[in-house]
Amino acid sequence: MATLLVLEPIFEGDFLDTSFGFRPGKSAHQAIDAIRGHLAAGFREVYDADLQGYFDTIPHDQLLACLRMRITDRSVLHLIQLWLTSPVQERDDAGRTTTTRPTQGTPQGGVISPLLANIYLHWFEKAFVRSDGPATWANAKLVRYADDFVIMTRYVSDRLQRWIESQLEGRFRLTINRKKTRIVNLRQPGATLDFLGFTFRFDRDLRGRDHCYLNVFPSRKSVARLRVRLREMTGPQRGWKPVPELIGEVNRYLSGWGQYFRHGFPSKAFHTVNKFVLDRLQRHLCRRSQRRFRRPADQTWYALLQSLGLQLLSARPTPGCACPPADRSRVSRMR
Repeated sequence: MATLLVLEPIFEGDFLDTSFGFRPGKSAHQAIDAIRGHLAAGFREVYDADLQGYFDTIPHDQLLACLRMRITDRSVLHLIQLWLTSPVQERDDAGRTTTTRPTQGTPQGGVISPLLANIYLHWFEKAFVRSDGPATWANAKLVRYADDFVIMTRYVSDRLQRWIESQLEGRFRLTINRKKTRIVNLRQPGATLDFLGFTFRFDRDLRGRDHCYLNVFPSRKSVARLRVRLREMTGPQRGWKPVPELIGEVNRYLSGWGQYFRHGFPSKAFHTVNKFVLDRLQRHLCRRSQRRFRRPADQTWYALLQSLGLQLLSARPTPGCACPPADRSRVSRMR
């Protein structure tokens, strides 16, 4: 951590504005806003890249070369090299222990690993924005969050695709996951782009006008992961936990999830999540005891759970966004 506090300001002066992950003053929402801005400007064909095991495959020799560009203190370079090559012990099912010394990748869980990962891909961004890079001859835009990035342009040409793949797999010796990497044309009806848990899609304006608006909402995978977590929190194995305490845990988890995904138009996803939460807590109350739980006759399940402290998700449109009428009606109902 002490090394990170010294090195981070040095490299922050070099990093480009296209990078948003693991940087002070930068956030995932800023990356989302950057994509929205490029899409609004007409850059609607996207090379959605996926690097396979990026943090585990960074070549040590090239990473150290990147560090030597800004660090001249040999003791600091040697210290970082020791972290990179520190031995790893693994034990198999038979109890046998094997020790290996890695030749690539950054330490898992190391506080300096995100900075090292940013330093390495920074040079890919530098090549991208050079006078002979795609930012010039293809008028392409890049948005990166750690190892997740998208390249946006008006048309993804074969030349651009070859340049990206030759740089990442040739020069930087990384591996592109071909199964997950794809080219998305958001001009096509129904086409979607998933990035940092959000889905981008152009939908028809529900006001009846003959044009589309950019819809940004929680992706299906994000909602599915939330459902899995809520099932764990309200499962039969949690029957021993007092109801107010369990509802408090659910509230805290929903609050954090909703705070992140309230960036855009999440009302439909929030409405679906709220229905799921009510159903899970109703089932939980009914199976806590051998005696069937009976709610008061003058109360609905929603009113009962609200009296026990449940706080459901409330969608509020991002300031400056023109939320369609259908979304606004859902927001009012949920409130």
